[in-house]
Amino acid sequence: MPTLYDFTVNDIAGHPVPLDRYKGKLVLVVNTASKCGFTPQYKGLEALFRKHRDKGLEVLGFPCNQFGAQEPGNDQEIATFCETNYDVTFPMFAKIDVNGEHAAPVYRFLKSAKPGLLGTEAIKWNFTKFLVDRKGNVVARYAPNDTPEALEPDIERAL
Repeated sequence: MPTLYDFTVNDIAGHPVPLDRYKGKLVLVVNTASKCGFTPQYKGLEALFRKHRDKGLEVLGFPCNQFGAQEPGNDQEIATFCETNYDVTFPMFAKIDVNGEHAAPVYRFLKSAKPGLLGTEAIKWNFTKFLVDRKGNVVARYAPNDTPEALEPDIERAL
């Protein structure tokens, strides 16, 4: 059975990142967008990351333009937006597809490991979140309207 650690993705600067670098960490994976009603969740995600990173939490942001074309920028524009508007310091990765035939393999894994409502695997919108335990297994999936603050009890229990 694969785990998160079996994948390599490109960071927002285009460098390959083997996800096994997060072995032993609790990881929150989020598909993000800069022009979405949920975009202010960047603030909460950053707050979670800063509060719990010393205990082993990582937040990984994956920009995606598949929902309402709400992430139209290139990777550099996205990185600048996140840093300038939300002081994001958690790792951001290259823009990807999360659904369809060009879906990133890591997202195929996440969706298969933890399907959504009624067993559907498709990501419904920006800011869908997956919590991955310290062994690389997906343990929870959260809807876009589940705020980062609402996830904190689950994160604290898992840490």
